[in-house]
Amino acid sequence: MAELHNTLKAHRTDKGFTQASLAEAVGVSRKSINTIENRVFTPSTLLALQIAHALDCSVHDIFYVKDD
Repeated sequence: MAELHNTLKAHRTDKGFTQASLAEAVGVSRKSINTIENRVFTPSTLLALQIAHALDCSVHDIFYVKDD
């Protein structure tokens, strides 16, 4: 079954964002960023695009599908 994975934490830290500062930049709670990083929550397309924009990269750089 295919699952959505991400490299959000690596991109976030490389760009110097904390969970809280990225959350503020995209208008969500710090907990939302945490749950995305830990694959508990799948972001909406809009939120994924906002995160990628804030991190100055492509959605495809952060999110990918992995077949198990």
